[in-house]
Amino acid sequence: MKATEYTLINVADGQRFEDAGWTLSYPQSATASLVRAEYKKNEFLADPAEEGLFRYHNWLPVKRLLKGSCAPVTYKSKGLADTLGLKNLYITMSGWNPEVGAFFKTASFKETEAYSVCGRMDENEKRVIVVASAGNTARAFASVCSQNNIPLVVSIPYDNLQALWFDAPLNPCVKIICSPEGSDYYDAIALADKLCSDPMFFAEGGAKNIARRDGMGTCYLSAIEAIGTIPDAYFQAVGSGTGAIAAYENNLRIIEDGRFGYKKTRLMLSQNEPFTIMYDSWATRSRSLVDFPAEKAREASAEIKAKVLSNRKPPYSIAGGLFDALEDSNGEIYSVSNSELEYWGEMFHEKEGVDIHPASAVAVASLSQALDNGDINEDDIIMLNITGAGEQKRQDECGDKIVHAKAMLVMDPEADASEIVAQVKKLF
Repeated sequence: MKATEYTLINVADGQRFEDAGWTLSYPQSATASLVRAEYKKNEFLADPAEEGLFRYHNWLPVKRLLKGSCAPVTYKSKGLADTLGLKNLYITMSGWNPEVGAFFKTASFKETEAYSVCGRMDENEKRVIVVASAGNTARAFASVCSQNNIPLVVSIPYDNLQALWFDAPLNPCVKIICSPEGSDYYDAIALADKLCSDPMFFAEGGAKNIARRDGMGTCYLSAIEAIGTIPDAYFQAVGSGTGAIAAYENNLRIIEDGRFGYKKTRLMLSQNEPFTIMYDSWATRSRSLVDFPAEKAREASAEIKAKVLSNRKPPYSIAGGLFDALEDSNGEIYSVSNSELEYWGEMFHEKEGVDIHPASAVAVASLSQALDNGDINEDDIIMLNITGAGEQKRQDECGDKIVHAKAMLVMDPEADASEIVAQVKKLF
């Protein structure tokens, strides 16, 4: 395929510049800022000739199309909608639920970012990409890179290893390293950062990578296709908030298109108590994150059931980050307890016929809260982003074929970078 044409924009000052290939920020920016892609084709056009995620390639910063992807699926809810009394509830599902056309093998919307990020890579790239994750992102990247023979190092907290299940053994090109027992996502990030100090490795980039955000933003595009108009509100649980930023950015692109309306979709986000760093910060409308010491964060991370929502360094304050998206969209953040997420996870399973990840259950619980609080009305057009579904269903179907990956190295993130690099290099 011909590479998608786009220009990069530094959000803080509007400066336009060209992508050098893996640009994550504008070097001359006076303040920390995300960059966005401005696509040459400013009309939203899904390509019927392509399958899966890459039917949206006109708004993905990709150089190649990879095999095995699936696009998010949006459908109008009846069961959950009737329970809540909502007339226009649309569920965007990324997961394993063939009954509605969702075929994400890892049961998580993190596949959308993995395919897009890897599609942004040059096929002749010789370096090894490094991804830090709390769980679902690691599973998605490992699966995509394994299937497409792309060298990868995944850094994940040891306590989250159970998230690395697959329907077949991983390709040897995928290596798994861990921060120690009792560590959290931020420790895995620190480990990955030290590894990337060596030129053999390079960082995926997290929220700063336009491919990650625009891949996740296909959830919003799926909803636009299905609904035919801009939704009033968007519900999602957040750990980093990257998916919500992605939805907001595609909302802006859809407004520029003009055929689907001109309103800003309200970002209605949620976190799992007691890991509520962004909820607490937004409650005071503070751009700065509240103080959340490492030990307190690790304790909170151990307590929550939605482990993937445990990012203590999210892209909240940065220009173009979650604070700006919430402010511009008149958004809100909700706090959901473990008991609430359990209840609404079971309710969703009963009403919609598929199990969902704890993080998705957090989003469903926040939808109920918003309705009770009067933050949304029964007639509003609601997009509920179910970011993970059918994991148990998928595992049950695969049965004995399920493979649980193991750590190849467990390393202290406070170790010297040269020691970490030397140990990982031995894996290749």
